[in-house]
Amino acid sequence: MTTLAREKIWTTKEMLDLPDDGKDRWLIRGQLWETEMTKRNRFHSRTMVRVAYLLERWAESQPVPRGEVTCGEAGFIIRKNPDSTVGIDVAYVSPEVASTSLGSTTLYDGIPTIAVEILSPNNTDEEMVEKVRDYLDVGIPHVWVVQPILKTITVYRPGMPVSIYSGDQIVTAEPHLPGFSAPAKTFFTIV
Repeated sequence: MTTLAREKIWTTKEMLDLPDDGKDRWLIRGQLWETEMTKRNRFHSRTMVRVAYLLERWAESQPVPRGEVTCGEAGFIIRKNPDSTVGIDVAYVSPEVASTSLGSTTLYDGIPTIAVEILSPNNTDEEMVEKVRDYLDVGIPHVWVVQPILKTITVYRPGMPVSIYSGDQIVTAEPHLPGFSAPAKTFFTIV
């Protein structure tokens, strides 16, 4: 269950200062969202590995400097005043964002090129709509919502129609990940 604390506008620092009490927290336009930590399942976990592998394989084929592929709820500050600070299941970060996110922070300060959310049984429609909307509003060029049970990838791009891929349909991320392409089914299984 997702709870939303609407009584105030939160900052990233205030959110990070909250106790580590088993809650997953993120900010959307200064609003604090909380859920119980996701109990991962094998479908979610395996899908996360597959998506990260496909992106990492592409990234390793790129010239230096390369960006970074992250997974496992990597933290991103994607908006300031009001803050949006989110954990993204899998992301590709450009070399520019990666190079400016050094130092003692554990968060990336900037938007990824691709944000991938893998649906879990406890994700609510409201939560996913707000995340996708905020990702697009801050200019993330590609947002993928991956459904492990139905084996579909829903692709959102600012100002473009939504696309849904499955089976042998080819998922690309042009022009932001030049040359990346993979059949949708490879996001879920090795073929």
